[in-house]
Amino acid sequence: MTYICSTGISTPKYNMNQQEIKQFVKNIFSYSTRQVDRLLPVFDHAEVKNRQFVVEKSWFEEEHSFEEKNNLYQLYAKEYSLKAIDHCLYNPDFLVDSIPYEAIDMIIYVSSSGIAAPSMDVYLLNERPFRRDVKRMPLWGLGCAGGAVGLSSAYDWTTAHPEKVALVVCCELCSLTFQKGDVKKSNIVGTALFGDGVSAALVVGEDSPYLKYRKTTVPKISSSSSWLQSNSTSVMGWDVTNRGLEVIFAKSIPSLVLSFWKEHIQSFLSHVNYNKSDIHSYVAHPGGKKVLLAMEEVLQCSSDKLVHSYNVLSDHGNMSSATVLYVLNRWMSEGVDSKEKSILSALGPGFSSELLLLEWNE
Repeated sequence: MTYICSTGISTPKYNMNQQEIKQFVKNIFSYSTRQVDRLLPVFDHAEVKNRQFVVEKSWFEEEHSFEEKNNLYQLYAKEYSLKAIDHCLYNPDFLVDSIPYEAIDMIIYVSSSGIAAPSMDVYLLNERPFRRDVKRMPLWGLGCAGGAVGLSSAYDWTTAHPEKVALVVCCELCSLTFQKGDVKKSNIVGTALFGDGVSAALVVGEDSPYLKYRKTTVPKISSSSSWLQSNSTSVMGWDVTNRGLEVIFAKSIPSLVLSFWKEHIQSFLSHVNYNKSDIHSYVAHPGGKKVLLAMEEVLQCSSDKLVHSYNVLSDHGNMSSATVLYVLNRWMSEGVDSKEKSILSALGPGFSSELLLLEWNE
């Protein structure tokens, strides 16, 4: 058994509301009146009110090289990842006492919006007193599914080593991939949805002495499942170009929720021997409004069971891998009764689906 004892978030300082972004995009892209009428309504239908970025608005007015973007990624990834880690390990809402850096046995660093070699976790280890023998698992290319994959990896590792503690860090600075000259619809949809965010989760094995540091009812990971849809690499991901990373975001994603994801969640519920009615809530990565509505249709549930997915989407947009830990942070902050069950879900490139069963424990 594995427990998520704390979460932490680090939100960039530059906030922009959706209407401000919509007007800004209209001004900097060279659109005809017909294109404006056809493309810009996506900003109104996205259910996003605010997003946060590591760069101020004027940065988006100019073209930037891949090198410049990636240098900024490394700079801000370190800054905001450290803040998320500190928040997670010192979070008084979830912990009776702070967790020392020396307690961490593995750090899993998840990101797909920039490149670093050595991987970004090395820079974090140089800034805080982690042990020299800490295990490292950098994960790249998982996109929106990365947060769930990071938790699944931590679950597997702490199940094999129940006395250990893992730290999952998800860092996505999507704004730095912005392509000013890309007028394809996928780029506009991405511009209407994606924001920057960094989050962390403390994953503790059942025999660890640090399990007693938990303060509130916390989720126990009791099962996980990964599915991959064959021949679906064109659905979601990046095109790597001389100008940087260009988003791939197919309009078929909601329909895949109604087919591929439906089959996965039904199989998973059967495997863990629960019915939909047994599930208290869904800690779902909010890929977008249409994805959440499709999930509701599959689950035949009200939006209440996905309330924090909607709330995070509204307040922060889609922050790729980091988003699902923002959603989990809100469920943990609200508090879920002991013995209730939740399913954590995220979809990503591949096309892939990740599911984890969470059982809430005092």
